[in-house]
Formats: sequence, structure tokens, C-alpha cells
Amino acid sequence: MKTIINPEQSTWSELLKRPTQTVKDIEVTVTQIFEDVKRNGDKAIVKYTQLFDGAKLTSNTVNTKEIEEASSKISTKLKEAIQQAKDNIQAFHEAQKNDNVYIQTTEGVSCWQEKRAIQKVGIYIPAGTAPLFSTVLMLAIPAQIAGCKEVVLCSPPNKEGEIANEILYAAQLCGVTKIIKVGGIQAIAGLTFGTKSIPQVYKIFGPGNQFVTVAKQLATKYGVAIDMPAGPSELLVVADDTANASYVASDLLSQAEHGIDSQVILVSTSQKLINAVSEQIEVQIKDLPRFQIANQAIQNSKSILVKTDKIALDMINQYGPEHFIVCTKNNDFYVNGIENAGSVFIGNYTPESAGDYASGTNHTLPTNGFSKAYSGVNLDSFTKAITFQNITKQGLKNIGETIELMAEAEGLQAHKNAVTIRLKDLK
Repeated sequence: MKTIINPEQSTWSELLKRPTQTVKDIEVTVTQIFEDVKRNGDKAIVKYTQLFDGAKLTSNTVNTKEIEEASSKISTKLKEAIQQAKDNIQAFHEAQKNDNVYIQTTEGVSCWQEKRAIQKVGIYIPAGTAPLFSTVLMLAIPAQIAGCKEVVLCSPPNKEGEIANEILYAAQLCGVTKIIKVGGIQAIAGLTFGTKSIPQVYKIFGPGNQFVTVAKQLATKYGVAIDMPAGPSELLVVADDTANASYVASDLLSQAEHGIDSQVILVSTSQKLINAVSEQIEVQIKDLPRFQIANQAIQNSKSILVKTDKIALDMINQYGPEHFIVCTKNNDFYVNGIENAGSVFIGNYTPESAGDYASGTNHTLPTNGFSKAYSGVNLDSFTKAITFQNITKQGLKNIGETIELMAEAEGLQAHKNAVTIRLKDLK
């Protein structure tokens, strides 16, 4: 990791730039595949699955037998671990249920709000270098709690045309209604337009590489909602001499191993801590099976020395990290002051991987600075709020003139007349 000492604020934007391609670099490819899937449906899906995943499939729909076989291959220990994670994730997301809002704004004017589940959702589960079955839990569990009727899971097959056993097991455990062997841009296009084998959905969830991220953004142009632009994973740790250097290094490496375009950043007021973390990274990275990936990601990453906690916090809020770990003697300062972050992890014994798997919070989070405007996935992500109102005769008398005056001022006479005609009948 490159160390930067006391950078001027004017350089922060360039310093904190993510190691990702711009949308322009890849949107041409995404657009071409979208148009192909829109025109040719499953024929295009089969073509791209063979091209990108090396799998030639006779059917891309996972059947019951495949799920049963996959489940039988999962060890009892892993099943128990998945169940504990499921229980915690379910508990946290069920706690997010809230009562309907009801209020009488004026005598005779009743207004209320109720949540309704999004009927059809698609969840995208990356596989590639690591089959993320934990993401199945993070997306399918709140969808099930919300009451979504159709939950369609798409994940890329391996060269043998199979989806990881763990993904299939988690999917059936969490109420997924259909599983499709399709990944990448073509999966997002299939969920957007619908094909013979892939149902069209109303909203698409899930992380992915830069191509998947741009594909999700393109889906919104065709009327399909998305959870957020969630691209390559990232982590920022703020730490001082009270932090355990080996713990900090392990957290940085846990994100670096996601992919070569992942980014990890250490911000500290202590040069001593930065040096110790750097040494620990060199020691720990050598033993990682994904050494090549982690090492390349570390080359894109930085340690930044700053003079004060205030400067550190200002920099962190400008960056807007997906994951934010706080290990300092003044944790409350950062916890109370953070405005832009996907999920926050506090103290030496709260590793980021806890949130990735089993603490209960959702790990599908905004990346690339989108935490400045987006929340991570939560129960409300799978619902929409509908407002209702009921006005009595007296209620219309109470607010009728106000409506008439405002409508007339806006030049909308029919709006005014809709009230006036009723008020005349009430006289």
C-alpha cells in the first residue's frame, strides 16, 4: 500500500478516486447485449452464457432434483452455520417492520400510509472467482419477510453448467421461487425484458462487477428499479495506536481478496500504526489462497496519514465508503460524525466479515461513493409505500377553499372545479 502523508484537501478527490473504469468504457458493450437480449430473448442468453461462462446448456432453469442433490452435498457444519446466519439476518430485518402511519391532518381529513411488497424481484448472485451464497441470504430473506410473491435468482454457471451447491442450498432455504443459470450483463437484461425462461421483474437486487453495475443502471431506462449501483467492494479503516495492527491488516485483506478492482484505504493519525499494519499485510498476504487477487487490489490501495481526527472524518465523509471500520480511542467522534457510509463496524472485535456473513446487518451496500445518497439493502427495499386518504363532507369544507385558491393560482381550473362542484352540493 502506498503511504500518503498529510495530503492537502484540494488533492483529496484525485487521491480517493476508485480504481474502476468509467461508464463510457463499458456502456457500449452493455447496450449491445441489452439490445440483443431484447430482440432475441433466450437465443441471446444461450449465446452469451456460452461465450462468457463457457457453458453450453440445454436448460438454464434449475430443477428440484438439482437442488436436492446440492443440499445433500453440504456438510452438516456448514448447514448449521448458514442457519445461524439466517436466524440473525432474519431477526434484524424483521425488526425493521414498522406500523402503518395514520393521522387526521384536519377534522374530517384522514391520511395514512401502508407498505406493500414488490410483487416480482430479481436477485443477482455473483459467482466468478467466489460463489457468494451469503448474498442469497442477504437478499432472499428480506424479500421473504416483505412478502414478495416472485423471487427470481440469477447466477452464472461454471463450465460444467452448474451453480455452486451452497447457492442452491441457501436459495431453497430462503424461499427463492425460481433459479436461473445466467450471469453478467445478460442476466440483468433477461430480468429487465423477460424471456421464455427468465421472468421479467419489477426490481433487481445484488452486487456485481462493473459490467453488472452498468447493466443495472441501464435497466432503469426500461422501467425496472434497482437497489443501488453496487460495484466492486471497498473498505476504509480509520485507526490509531489503540487499534490492533494485525486485526486492521486482516480486515484490509478481507476486502482486497474480493477482486482486483476492490479498494481498501487506511486513514490514521499515527505513522507507527500505519507502519505496523503495512508489515502485517506483508506477513498475512503470503498465506492467502487468493494472493494474486489480493496483491493486485492492495496495489490500488492507500494508507493516509493525517494530523487530526477532524481532518480524517472530513476525508472519510468525502470518500463515502461502502464499509467503514472505526478503531480509535475516540470512536464516538467518528460514529456520531459519519454521514456517508454504507455500514459501520466499531472497535477491535467487530471485523467487517461479521457483517458480510452473520451479525445480521445486510452486506449489499452502496459503493463508489453512492453512500452519499443511497442506503444499503434493508426491508423497505422490498416494499413500496402507498398513501391513502379519506375526506368527509366536513373535511372537504375545511380544506376546500385552500385547494381552490392554490389551484387557481397555478392556472389549473379543472383542479379547482373538482372541489367547487362538490362544495356547491354541500351548501
